[in-house]
Amino acid sequence: MKQGALFYDPRSERMDIRFGLESYYGGLHCGETMDVLLDGKWFSTRIELNDKWYLVGIDTDNIENLIVRI
Repeated sequence: MKQGALFYDPRSERMDIRFGLESYYGGLHCGETMDVLLDGKWFSTRIELNDKWYLVGIDTDNIENLIVRI
């Protein structure tokens, strides 16, 4: 598993994961699964798009910069 931070890529209009300065996942698609780190604990989730990108079962208004592993 690789760990990185979620961010929005305006060029692809998708959420992506940054693993390092020049290392990226390449764009996430609806339904892709991952673990997210919240309050020191890992939770399994998947990413979806409605009016905005969100993580199923994760109660937050902004998913950017969350630490994830995939």
